[in-house]
Parts: sequence; structure tokens; C-alpha cells
Amino acid sequence: MSKEPEGTGASRELPERWSVQQKTDVVLRLLRGEDLGELSREIQVPAHEIEEWRRVFIESGSAGLKRRGGDPAERELVRTRAKLGETMMKLELAEGLLEKRGYGEELKKLKRSQG
Repeated sequence: MSKEPEGTGASRELPERWSVQQKTDVVLRLLRGEDLGELSREIQVPAHEIEEWRRVFIESGSAGLKRRGGDPAERELVRTRAKLGETMMKLELAEGLLEKRGYGEELKKLKRSQG
């Protein structure tokens, strides 16, 4: 790992791989007005790469603000999946009850005939 330049007064080591939180911190510094060139030299990451982090951060942030409560189609999908799960549980309970009441063989025949 490489260390920050001596002029920064910092002696912490730079990461070999940048986490999401570390990239976010760098982008926030940039958005607060720090100079891109200085920041690039300090953290030893090419300026174009930091610019890409900023672009992705801003685009994702904008998209998050556009979705009020999420996509309606996504909400409907989640609701439908929950309903399907509930229906499957009811079916399993009904099948168990039928088996307990002595209709197990008829149930098996019915299932085989349906596929």
C-alpha cells in the first residue's frame, strides 16, 4: 500500500480497494468544494475516476429522489408475491387438513391428474 504524500501531514495508508463509504466520503469532499486535482493527488486516484464516482453518485441520488415511494410496478410485484405466498400457505394448510380427515388418497389422485 502507498502512503499519502508527505505534504498532507497525514500518515494513514491509502486503501488498495475503495469501499462504497470511502468513495462517498471522497465525492462529498468534492461536492463541498475541494479541488479535484488536489484531492486526486492526495488520495492517489486519477481525476477521471473520481469524476466517475461523482457522476454515479449524483445520478443515483437523482434517481432516488425521483422515486416517490418506489416504482408502482415494483410495489405491485411485491404485493402480488406476498398474496401468492399467503395463498400457497392456505393451500398447504387445506391439504394437511384434508389428509388428517382421511382424504389423503383422493388428494394424491387429484394432484396426479392435474400434472
